[in-house]
Amino acid sequence: MNRIALIAAGAAGAAALFAVPVEAGAATTTATTTVTCGASGLQAGLMTKVCAEVTGDSVQLYGQISLAGPPSPGTPWPQTQELLTGLSGQVVGGASLGSVNGRTLFTASTVRVGGVGGTVPCGSTVHGSFSVATYPWGPVPVTVDVPVVC
Repeated sequence: MNRIALIAAGAAGAAALFAVPVEAGAATTTATTTVTCGASGLQAGLMTKVCAEVTGDSVQLYGQISLAGPPSPGTPWPQTQELLTGLSGQVVGGASLGSVNGRTLFTASTVRVGGVGGTVPCGSTVHGSFSVATYPWGPVPVTVDVPVVC
């Protein structure tokens, strides 16, 4: 290869290297997700909480169930429990984000219950509620209120 061909090939390669990151950077936008959880609730050896994931004007609510603490030494591992769960959300003073009610099997691993959320107006506040019940204990809701700042 002669000198002019080498220079032309090097210039073309350098142009290609510098062009790719600019195109990739221009096409990618990154939105920050913020997770806010309400206070935990304790009930029959279980800990429950409700959280909100906010990305821009999109909110997704989820409830979480876990053991309140480790089993006492010498006691057997907890039996599987069938729990009745309820998750709901709404824009304060506005529209409902939906609700999910169902049965959840819980043994000892943390369980996440989701399926409620949507797009909300910037500047609004979202209220979420999560409850768990099992015989003979009734539901003890936990809540979260989170502002949506876009």
